[in-house]
Amino acid sequence: MGGTVAGVGVTALGLGLEGPRGWAFRGVSFEAEPGSLITIEGPSGTGRTCLLLALTGRMKSTEGAATVGGSALPKRMAAVRHVSAVAHVPGVTDLEPALTIAEHLHERALLQRRFGDSLRGLLRPRAERKSEERLRIDAALKAAGLDLASLPKGSRTAVRDLERPEALRLSLALALIGRPQLLGVDDTDLKLSDAERAEIWALLRSVAENGTTVVAVCSEAPAGTVVVSTGPTEPAEPGEPTAPTAPTAPTEPTDATDEAPASRDAKQDVQEDVQESDGKEAADALAEAGRA
Repeated sequence: MGGTVAGVGVTALGLGLEGPRGWAFRGVSFEAEPGSLITIEGPSGTGRTCLLLALTGRMKSTEGAATVGGSALPKRMAAVRHVSAVAHVPGVTDLEPALTIAEHLHERALLQRRFGDSLRGLLRPRAERKSEERLRIDAALKAAGLDLASLPKGSRTAVRDLERPEALRLSLALALIGRPQLLGVDDTDLKLSDAERAEIWALLRSVAENGTTVVAVCSEAPAGTVVVSTGPTEPAEPGEPTAPTAPTAPTEPTDATDEAPASRDAKQDVQEDVQESDGKEAADALAEAGRA
């Protein structure tokens, strides 16, 4: 990526998010140094995607607190979004099947120039801007391990013709064009063979070793990572940190006012709802908490 990136430290204390279907996740506490590989481990439907989006400033948490590189969440979500990027998140970073790799990369580079770079960068001569775009794309492709020469049509290969590992690498490359300090990756090991998973984990370790802090959602975390588990937990007493536990039946938060019977009944259905996919869960929580 044209040199190392100054990653950010990430901490969470009793972090939770409640949506219309109940608690997406609750009681998440951990601490990770800059350049760490953080894995959000658990089965589908336990709030993994929601936690990923919350830590990258794209979903507003409703309980507890987190800090990303000195920016407190949920108060400074915009600041966290500025230093972070997400990849492979259903409903958020979906690739367009009909577009080619080159079209995706060019579009992402244009968006980065328009919304992610400084005003001075926008005023540079056209030739200089094009050269910088090419360098960014080449560096991102290298960091993501996507070899265009190995594809039948090179950069003109359409997304629909990519194998799953190649599509994942493309999504990573698009996110890395912005040289983020924090990279969030969803469904890291979904539908991959053992060999493909090993390659992807080696890739993410390489990204982290170059400085970028990585948060990756997975069903089973590899050794040597900062493992974070999601799932409903008992709320902590005031001033006490909470620690994640194995998924259990959600515990209703206490409140000074009585809840309506309909609200109590709805929360009793959360255990059944948690079996649904993370994609549906994330969409529901986004509607309630507000997607940035």
